[in-house]
Amino acid sequence: MVRLERAVRGKLGLERGERVLAVAGTRGGSHVVVSRFALFVPDGEGGFQRVPWERVLRASWNGEWLHVWGDDGEHHIRLTEPGSVPELVQERVTSTVVVTRYFAFGDDGGVRVVGRKATHGKPSPAPDGLLWSLVYDDDLDATDPGVKNKAEQLLLAVRREIGL
Repeated sequence: MVRLERAVRGKLGLERGERVLAVAGTRGGSHVVVSRFALFVPDGEGGFQRVPWERVLRASWNGEWLHVWGDDGEHHIRLTEPGSVPELVQERVTSTVVVTRYFAFGDDGGVRVVGRKATHGKPSPAPDGLLWSLVYDDDLDATDPGVKNKAEQLLLAVRREIGL
């Protein structure tokens, strides 16, 4: 496991009560940092981009690369010393999920409706306290207005189903 130097910790901008759980070195000489509230990935300029756990749509690990898809984009990072980072990323992402439902759209793939709770201790601005997202299969054209409309209707149906 890579130790987190004081200079690196200072670049994270940790919130009150937030603590670092694990650190992994990257091939580029930076770090990936797992905290209670977020994943910190290298920003390419010597700093870090904070990705709150409730904003991570999915993550995977293939033994060398950590792949993270968030609602702000994708992050693909080659880890040199992964330690417990891959397992903790999966655990943290999973722990935010309150409800998930998958809907197939025929042979073209489908969409997953996901409701997540915030992990940083601050209340969600949404009336139901959850952050809702639509995760489209790669084969599905998420830019198609018909697909988007159908997915948004399914999201509303799931919210009604669980009483939110």
